[in-house]
Parts: sequence; structure tokens; C-alpha cells
Amino acid sequence: MPDQTYLLFNYAPAKVAPYLEWLRLKAPANIDARHAALRSPVDYTDIYHAAEALLQEIWGRHSKAHRSILISPGTPAMQAVWILLGKTRFPAEFLQASPEQGVQPVHLPFAISAEFQPAGAAQAGRQLRELVAADVPETAGFERVVTGHPLLQDLKRRAAALARFDVPVLVLGESGTGKELFARAIHNSSARSTQPFVAVNCGAIPPELVDSTLFGHVKGAFTGALRDAAGVFEQADGGTLFLDELGELSAPAQVRLLRVLQEGQVVPVGGNKERAVEVRLISATHRDLQADIAERRFREDLYYRVAVGVLELPPLRERQGDVYRLTEHFLTEIGEQLGFQQTPSLTPAARNRLLLHAWPGNVRELRAALLRAALWATDGRVDAPDIEGALLVRPAASDDILNRSLGNGFELDTLLHDVERHYLERALLAAEGSKTKASRLLGLGSHQVLTTRLRSRGLDESPRKSPRKR
Repeated sequence: MPDQTYLLFNYAPAKVAPYLEWLRLKAPANIDARHAALRSPVDYTDIYHAAEALLQEIWGRHSKAHRSILISPGTPAMQAVWILLGKTRFPAEFLQASPEQGVQPVHLPFAISAEFQPAGAAQAGRQLRELVAADVPETAGFERVVTGHPLLQDLKRRAAALARFDVPVLVLGESGTGKELFARAIHNSSARSTQPFVAVNCGAIPPELVDSTLFGHVKGAFTGALRDAAGVFEQADGGTLFLDELGELSAPAQVRLLRVLQEGQVVPVGGNKERAVEVRLISATHRDLQADIAERRFREDLYYRVAVGVLELPPLRERQGDVYRLTEHFLTEIGEQLGFQQTPSLTPAARNRLLLHAWPGNVRELRAALLRAALWATDGRVDAPDIEGALLVRPAASDDILNRSLGNGFELDTLLHDVERHYLERALLAAEGSKTKASRLLGLGSHQVLTTRLRSRGLDESPRKSPRKR
């Protein structure tokens, strides 16, 4: 690739044109000249913004090239800005030029670290902790739901419609699909947006503290209750209460929650006086609550109380095209928050590895994997080995049959063989060896079909009948 030269000038373009014609005759490189509108040739703000924008473009466009910055021309203010940027965010070789000595490299015998790097490192550390936490921003709206999938786009429209009505909402979906993001977006789009949004993970509350967490307690109610404390219902009064993993609440806790929802009153643990609360409830769970109702693990009356507006979020593996969209979004976010010189990018091999993964952890897993890969990658390029190391692939559980990752030794025939053998053995065990009963359990037409399947899987040891002699 031929040499490329970029020039910034703040003179009138007509005045610079003759110089550029002369320079293109003398220099073999391609020349890209840009006019920079400066209020003054010593205005540090304008100079910095112009230089930083150009370097950002160059570093992104020529990530593998050897890059040099000529610091001779311009005002002292311009030289100071070039040195500051070239020593910190955009490392480069420095050059100086004079009629007497021509072009020479410049050695600046210092590193800008004592004043700048500790604060920058501390800031990067804070931003890294925020990225790892992956908290939903308080201002999150539906625009933060990145998708091109028709089903999720329709869910966004439905959620926006629900936000206008003060009704309970139940958000269903696997872990990591964005249930809290939808809850926060509904709150921020509702008439309660200026009031509190309080989120609590019901599955993370110790059983002995459920009532205290939800409804509060008075001083001395139990060991360690040193003062009165409001529960999440009171904390969210007038606003929105988000109960994540609602299905993890015990049966007694479900009864007490139902009573509060019906009456709009809470009684703190250890107290005897009711306190009025008025909240908009949004619940979420990864469980099949209707199956839990059938098995008496979840109260049917509570279900119909919380499931007025229902949104069921699809897993990432069913959102065709969204892995690529979310990847671009997260890499941009990661690069900006960590102050990378350029947005991390994926090689084709890395992109293909992402597409082969089943994402059992959904969007949360994708974001975490990209963060790990971006931290490990060199030169801002994320390659397939970086993705492989960032995925933290674990052995698939026996009941995780639909979430196996493709590649890495995956064989469809082996998987189908194992599944069929597993259910054939289960059916024979449940039928106590009766092939007629086992065939019914498996939905097969007859025990002869079952026998054929058993033999194909090496599970039938009965001798085959010899053909009759004629």
C-alpha cells in the first residue's frame, strides 16, 4: 500500500491550493488535505478537537500501518497538542523537519504518566467494574433493546403500549434475555417515570429475610434489627416495583405477597400498624409458572394478579441476525467506556465462532464474552482464539439438548443416537420390561416398531426368529 499523508490547515483553502499542487509534485505519497476551522491558531480547544478527530480516523483506517506525526509546523499550541496525543492515546513516531537537516525522527525522553496515567487508570477501572456489573442504566428506554427480529420488535411495541396503562406486567424469558431492561424501559416510558424504580431479585433473598425485604421491619423485630427499615414496597411507593425471579418465592411468601397486592397495605415485621403503599408491579421469571401452578408450586390466584400484561422474551438463539447487531453495539460500548483508541473489531473467523455458539446465557453471556475477548485482544482485533477463550464453554447438561453449540466435535447422529437410547431405556424401565406398554409410552405404533428400534440401538437381546423353511 502506498504511503498516505494527512495534512490539517487553517488558512483559507484558496491560499493553500498552490502549496498543495507543489507538494503533490514533490512527494510520492497520497495527500489528503483537510481544512480545520479554528477560532485562533493558539486556541487549544479547537486544535485538540481537530487533531483528535483526525487521529481517531487514521488509527481506525490504518490500524496495522507505521504511523508518524510531524511536529515542526504550526504554532507551539499545535505542537503541544500533537505531542500530548501522540504520547498517550495515539502512540506514534515523532518527526521534525528543517531546510538544513531535512526530516529526522524526534526522541522525546519522557512518558506522560506521572500526571495523567494514574487518574486514567482509576477511571478505566471504574468503567470496567461498571461493564462487568452490566447494570441496566437508569435512563434505559426501548431504544436500548437492540434487535432486528420481527418478534422482538413487536414485543417492544407491545411493551410501549403497556407502559401507558397502570397495570401489572409479567415478563417471561430465560436468564439473560433482558427482562430487567424491558421493566426499566416500561417504567421510564410511563407516567411514573419521575418516581422510584426499585428492583429486587426474589431468588437472592434468604428465606428468613423475605418478609423484611418486601415489607420492612421495626426496630427489635429480630436479632440484628437495630432500627426501623422500609421494605421494597415502601421504597417504591408511587413508582414501580420490579420483582425479578418471582417464581422463586416460597408458598407462604406468595400468600403474604398476594394479600399486599389485594389490599395495598403492608405490615412491617414486628409491627402491628398497616401502612398504605401504591406501586406499579412488574414481575419477571424464567420459570414456567403455569406448569408450577399445575404442580402446586405457584398460586394460581397470584398468577392472575401479576399476569395482566404478559411479555415473553425469546432466547438469543432464536433471534436470527441479532447476534451480529448486538456484537457491534457491545463492542462500540466497550471501546468507548474503556477509552480504547479504536473500537474493537472481529475477524471473520471470530464472527463465525460467535454464530456457532448456542448462547445458553443469552444476551448477558454475549456481552460478557465480548468484554473478556476485547480485554485480551491485541491491536483492537478480536480473533477466533480470543472468542474461544472468552466463551467459557461448559459441558452441556443432559436436559440442555436444544442448547448444544455447533462445531467443536458436535455430531448430530451421535446426539440423536444418545437421545433415542436414553428414552428407550426409560420407557422399558417404566414399563417394567413390557414392550407393549413401553411402545405406548413412547407413542410408537406397535411393539414390533419398538423392537426394531431397540435392536438398532443394541438394547434388544432377544433372538430373532429364523425364517421358516419351505
